[in-house]
Amino acid sequence: MKRWLRFLQSFLIIAALLAMSVFAHSSARADGPDLGDIGFEQKLNVQIPLDLAFRDERNQVVHLRDYFGTRPVILTLNYLRCQNLCPLELQDLSTTLSQLPFNVGNEFDVLTVSIDPRETPVMAASKRDLVLGLYNRPGADAGWHYLTGDADSIAALAQAVGFHYSYEPEVDDYAHPLGIIVLTPQGQVARYLYGIDYPVRDVRLALVEASQNKIGTPVDQVFLFCYHYDPATGRYSAAAMSFVQLGALAGFVILGGFLLTLWRVEWRKRNAP
Repeated sequence: MKRWLRFLQSFLIIAALLAMSVFAHSSARADGPDLGDIGFEQKLNVQIPLDLAFRDERNQVVHLRDYFGTRPVILTLNYLRCQNLCPLELQDLSTTLSQLPFNVGNEFDVLTVSIDPRETPVMAASKRDLVLGLYNRPGADAGWHYLTGDADSIAALAQAVGFHYSYEPEVDDYAHPLGIIVLTPQGQVARYLYGIDYPVRDVRLALVEASQNKIGTPVDQVFLFCYHYDPATGRYSAAAMSFVQLGALAGFVILGGFLLTLWRVEWRKRNAP
């Protein structure tokens, strides 16, 4: 009986400590930023507003439609003053893109749009030079652009693609999700890839799909058959049913070949002199 009482006492102490911890964590969140609304809201197939105006890295007024019409576009939403994850995201993206057989400015374009209306084309040009230096492929200067704009244009674009972020004036910082958005040549949302680590396979397949198979090779078509996009994870994963279908097809071919061989052997026996 004493052993059970000691066990019950220990259990109650642990439960009390856990409750205090949860209460303290909740109180801290109440005083700090509410991150519950920060994230991506997937809006697949939604058309982005192509008439929105921004300024490019050369301080020229541009409209989003200037970058659409012929090639798929990778869109990133960042802010240039960020010292935390934004630089890592863009560095990883440039590293991934440098491993693709496709070239920025040829098979696809990249738009990096600042979510901070205070940032300027001069800042955009400086950050762009760093990323282009990492990518280091000819022609990228014509295909990777950094845009800055006013608060209304930024908010309209973010709303269209489901990019939910928040400005925290206490620390002069932005809380925002990490990921890239792949758009069709017509400016429709095709795929979301989350995080800062973008597998080469996923980016390649997303671009092939967004281009309506106008870029890529027959090998890419096979991979698209074997892998499917999972909106919940923002990743491509093996499609089990596709493998079953491939296995069935392979079995059918093998069986057909076996029966054809038996038929030929039988035919030769019957027609032997």
